[in-house]
Amino acid sequence: MYTDKKNILQLVVLLRAHGIKRIVLCPGSRNIPIVQTLANIPDFTCYSITDERSAGFFALGLALQGGSPTAVCCTSGTALLNLHPAVAEAFYQQVPLVIISADRPAAWIGQMDGQTLPQPGVFGTLVKKSVSLPDIHSEEDEWYCNRLINEALLELNHHGKGPVHINVPVSEPFFLLPETKLPDARIITRYQNLNVYDKYYQPLIDRLNRYQKRMAVIGQMNLIYLFDKRSQKMLYKHFAWFSENLSNQTIPGIPIRNVDALLCSMNQEEQEKMRPELLITYGGHIISKRLKKFLRKHPPLEHWHIASDGAIADLYGSLTTVIEMNPFEFLEKIAPMMDTRTPEYPRGWEARSKAIAKAQLPYSEMSAIGKVIRHLPISCSLHLANSSTVRYAQFYELPQDVEVLSNRGTNGIEGSLSTALGYAAASEKLNFILIGDLSFFYDMNALWNSNYGSNIRILLLNNAGGEIFHALPGLQLHENAQHFVTAPHKATAKAWAEDRGFEYLAIHNDTELDEAIPSFTQPSITRHPILMEVFTDKEQDIELLKQYYHGLK
Repeated sequence: MYTDKKNILQLVVLLRAHGIKRIVLCPGSRNIPIVQTLANIPDFTCYSITDERSAGFFALGLALQGGSPTAVCCTSGTALLNLHPAVAEAFYQQVPLVIISADRPAAWIGQMDGQTLPQPGVFGTLVKKSVSLPDIHSEEDEWYCNRLINEALLELNHHGKGPVHINVPVSEPFFLLPETKLPDARIITRYQNLNVYDKYYQPLIDRLNRYQKRMAVIGQMNLIYLFDKRSQKMLYKHFAWFSENLSNQTIPGIPIRNVDALLCSMNQEEQEKMRPELLITYGGHIISKRLKKFLRKHPPLEHWHIASDGAIADLYGSLTTVIEMNPFEFLEKIAPMMDTRTPEYPRGWEARSKAIAKAQLPYSEMSAIGKVIRHLPISCSLHLANSSTVRYAQFYELPQDVEVLSNRGTNGIEGSLSTALGYAAASEKLNFILIGDLSFFYDMNALWNSNYGSNIRILLLNNAGGEIFHALPGLQLHENAQHFVTAPHKATAKAWAEDRGFEYLAIHNDTELDEAIPSFTQPSITRHPILMEVFTDKEQDIELLKQYYHGLK
């Protein structure tokens, strides 16, 4: 009755779930499993039209009558190109039209096989969204396919209406219909422009109040937000709040920040017991791989992501709801609507977090970062370069009013120093830059200008190479490969720093570091910018890094 091709089954279930009821079907062979499956579902009203040019405009007319989205399905090759005029008309009339194209497997495109041409993205800017579905062979393939379909269908009515294109590669055989039941498929819902009086708002609150195990995870946010005091008290008790230093002050209380150590202290049974029922997220990137792994392995029943742009960000593989709204406005609005009970779940996480003992570290990159962070003056800016530096900084609590910045959009090592100097050039505060040797020497031309002043303090961690590569699971670095993977070197920044007008400090042990910390972190701006180069033992740093990654400490 239905095809056994999982990408097609996901597609038809989600078409129905997103309210598509009328579908125009064009004849062909490659789209047979799509057509037969759609035709056997009574919830769809199907129309047969042979000429794709006419079929596209016929579907356009169906969508215009009532304003509901309509789909048109065609076979592979030039059949799809014949829909182009109708797609253009739908785009400029802002009509919600779903174009479903069957396609040959990608391996056969351009190989003189019949009815083949590059179909993904063929409509260019005339569609709001274009996706090409994977053939499903694993759970990750199925999650990816489900997400792509949801993303495409959600764009039909996102910031104006318009057409979307869903391309479906179909491999042979495709005449079989062995399935008698449609599968369950995750449906992602987007809410836009919510207000207290919106008819969709109360159902969200009712769903929220059903759950007792509520967790909030906040990603990178380059701002400080002070919640309304009344909302702050009501919100804080209802969630286990997790954030990292990059989140800055963007939660209504004190968050749990020792995430990695906390999760390392729990076995799988304990982690499953602490699995959230509802996860709410806002902000950007998360550093902790352990937190990502925990939430992917122990997924919540619902995951709501709150973002002003309404983008689909399915980091944990369990996204169900996108709330297109300023997250702080949303949280302050829901605060008085939540039930008055105080759940035990947040207190359980807090108790576990407080029970984690702080490790005493030997002289190393980790300990040097900790000492600088603990002595930072208030109301300064802290810039964290990527790779190990930004990860180590998460171990330490920041003094109040320290603003944290980092290039975590793409997580590359290039440009960390240049970005920090650009920020500092427009800032009157002290700017502390924590950076590793590869990141620094890669971007050392950042100092090759005159656009920075004396409000710069650079902590350069130099252990003669990139030690983070040693922590990659399963990687065995043979001696002849280390030169190419970890980039060992003997460079020092002394001459370059002094040439560029920096006061230069060289550190080789804990005693020298303790003596230098007061002058390096003094709250007043000095006559010259300061660069403190901390030389550490790579083997010691690698051992601590492995303990960090593998949970031995």
